[in-house]
Amino acid sequence: MDIYEYGELLKNLSKKMENITNIVKPDELRNRLSEIEQMQQDPDFWNDTENAGKISQEKTRTERILETYNNANDAVNDAIEYFEMAKAEKDEETLEMLFEDADSLNERINALEVQMMLSSEHDSNNAIVSIHPGAGGTESQDWASMLYRMYLRWAERHGFKVEVLDYQPGEEAGIKDVSFIIKGENAYGYLKVENGIHRLVRISPFDSNAKRHTSFTSVMVSPEIDDDIDIEIEDKDLRIDTYRASGAGGQHVNKTESAIRITHEPTGIVVQCQNDRSQHKNKSAAMKMLKSRLYEYEMAKKQAEIDGIEKSDIGWGHQIRSYVMQPYQQVKDTRSNQAFTNVDAILDGDIDKLLEGVLISQAQ
Repeated sequence: MDIYEYGELLKNLSKKMENITNIVKPDELRNRLSEIEQMQQDPDFWNDTENAGKISQEKTRTERILETYNNANDAVNDAIEYFEMAKAEKDEETLEMLFEDADSLNERINALEVQMMLSSEHDSNNAIVSIHPGAGGTESQDWASMLYRMYLRWAERHGFKVEVLDYQPGEEAGIKDVSFIIKGENAYGYLKVENGIHRLVRISPFDSNAKRHTSFTSVMVSPEIDDDIDIEIEDKDLRIDTYRASGAGGQHVNKTESAIRITHEPTGIVVQCQNDRSQHKNKSAAMKMLKSRLYEYEMAKKQAEIDGIEKSDIGWGHQIRSYVMQPYQQVKDTRSNQAFTNVDAILDGDIDKLLEGVLISQAQ
């Protein structure tokens, strides 16, 4: 990198920080923090524990956003100041140091820009993820388990917690179905772009002739919805089935029919939970999943009406990404049109650049 290239980089980063400032509105956040601090000084504030908890969470989230914004803004301003001084004084050592830090600074601002894009109503919520293999038996079930591991590793990389709601193992390998919650800041905001069909091309380990196979698996992501959000679900629209929860190898986790499957007949949405030995708790968790799925369904329907898309096109029935392991190595997303060759790393949970690429392309 030379002086001209670095100067252009700083111009670009300055523009990005202007955009980020318009999104963050730091002055408004500082005013809101002052309001919250005044509220918390009132002894009566803590009498309503539910409201106090929500306000305290808002304070923590606001402080974190402000701190991240201030640190990034200071880093760009410092880089500009040092660059101008080093140019004027022909300080080659400082210029070299700035050039070495250029990629790191660029990635930092890009990551902040993506983070600030996660400003929709439920982007900060936990994410409920369901993975369902397509036709193809063991091959697609194994692909579903690979995707499941990918999301678990991604959650682990970010320090997020995972709660399994339902797990149906395959008869030979892989999984028939799995649903789980990833709990962490902006989990839904990032993972919402994973809604859709994921395609795998590889030499099948289950084919004795070592032929290339193509497998499809669907991923559905919805935000974990707060109980205070009013979503009307009528009992007459529900079909509730019970069954025995089963574990790996066909062993029964519970001898009673504690697992719950709920079908919302007007939409055809099906959710199930077998995480707990208590049928009551499993039903409660399944209803939470259904509520989140219905919310996502209604939001998608409204957006489709705005975009002029036919109702039949709503949902996750479109291929969004291909993972090719043979005859070459490539993961390509159809929305961002980005392609990556580090397939093994991606399947090990290194998907941030994939997610950010889609978020940026959708924002544009």
